[in-house]
Amino acid sequence: MKKNTLLIKNAALLVTMDGHRREINDGGLYIVDGIITQVGKTMDLPQSADEVIDLTGHIVLPGLINTHHHFYQTLTRVVPGAQDANLFNWLKTLYPIWAKMSPEDIYISTKTALAELALSGCTTASDHLYLFPNGSKLDDEIAAAQEMGLRIHASRGSMSLGESKGGLPPDSVVDSEEEILKDSQRLIEQFHQDQPGAMVRIVLAPCSPFSVTGDLMRQSAKLARQYGVQLHTHLAETQDEEAFCLEKFGYRPLGYMQSLDWVGNDVWFAHSVHINSDEVQIYANEGCGVAHCPSSNMRLASGIAPISEYMAAGVKVGLGVDGSASNDGSHMLAEARQAMLLARLQAGLKGASLSGNDAPKLLTARESLALATIGGASVLGREDLGSLEPGKCADFIAIDLNRLDYTGALVDPLAALVFCHPQRVDWNFVHGKAIVKNGELTTLDLAPHIQQHNSAAKRLLQDY
Repeated sequence: MKKNTLLIKNAALLVTMDGHRREINDGGLYIVDGIITQVGKTMDLPQSADEVIDLTGHIVLPGLINTHHHFYQTLTRVVPGAQDANLFNWLKTLYPIWAKMSPEDIYISTKTALAELALSGCTTASDHLYLFPNGSKLDDEIAAAQEMGLRIHASRGSMSLGESKGGLPPDSVVDSEEEILKDSQRLIEQFHQDQPGAMVRIVLAPCSPFSVTGDLMRQSAKLARQYGVQLHTHLAETQDEEAFCLEKFGYRPLGYMQSLDWVGNDVWFAHSVHINSDEVQIYANEGCGVAHCPSSNMRLASGIAPISEYMAAGVKVGLGVDGSASNDGSHMLAEARQAMLLARLQAGLKGASLSGNDAPKLLTARESLALATIGGASVLGREDLGSLEPGKCADFIAIDLNRLDYTGALVDPLAALVFCHPQRVDWNFVHGKAIVKNGELTTLDLAPHIQQHNSAAKRLLQDY
């Protein structure tokens, strides 16, 4: 069978994110059936292919990887009652609205979120869907993602601990634990792909310590390890959560996870803001990953995660835009910028009076982009993604440097992507297929979709 070949040539700068962090001037890629076979200077690559794309004047880098999101929340951005609330009150405002969602709402919102992500440079996204009202299923999200052409780690979330049993969510949005486990097994068997280059992977993801029972956490971990899939949940996001765990379980959030066998290389936690130094070391020793969501943490006034401490300890860290009702957007390049700026603010607050060799080290633009690429791949357990090197999937993005926003940034265009105002990408390839071409989505007609999405949102928000 004839193989499909793709040649990318003449990139002003090709950023590999490989082990040597090579940055290649006048770089290019040679791709066969969606897999990178050669990386280097254009002159050293084959000069012909089935498709040849000249990216003169562009910077090329690995596709960005989003490690935490809630796609459905694109339908409930900036709801007035939740605009200025902390996490627990924000949730209580939004739960009743989310309870009205339909399967079509899940499908539509997934396409909206993935469109935003693709245009911002994302090629792989992990989503956490944890409520399934009115017959909704994770299948609805997976179907939309397959049509959009992005890779997805679809997390089968769950809530079983309603208000009547001492939990935070109303009983109308929780499910029985028997049904949750049964559906989790079905989804793994029906959709999960183990092989390199997988477009769909299933994750088991009970929502949080305040919305599920310890027994469901244990049973989910047992099921996930039986099938070899990853585990994910929110953890240590707020001080309210810490107080809840101490009162209900007698543990800090991470200690509670340890008691439930919820630590290891197959586990990653969203947020992990309120974690002390001893717990950082536990993350490192156990191999737990962290989805850092700076915009959401700022929006909800949750705090600042100790990212520099995580990185120094060798903890796996990726970036997440989080839900579009607590970020209120899905822009991965913007999240990389936010991560850099917030880490610098934290460093300044800790060492504001120091100078010279004693001054705190600042997170660099390259380190922030590493979190968004190779870091995210590590968190999601994807050895086939995150860098541009032979044998890896051809997931990459390109941005035209000849635009107003980058004028004057001639010396270091890579840093300009993070320091300057975040831009949309001009090209986005997933497994060698163009999802964004010359700044336009190839897998979704945006104009009618926006109308459809707004119609769905209007129905959900008719009481506002």
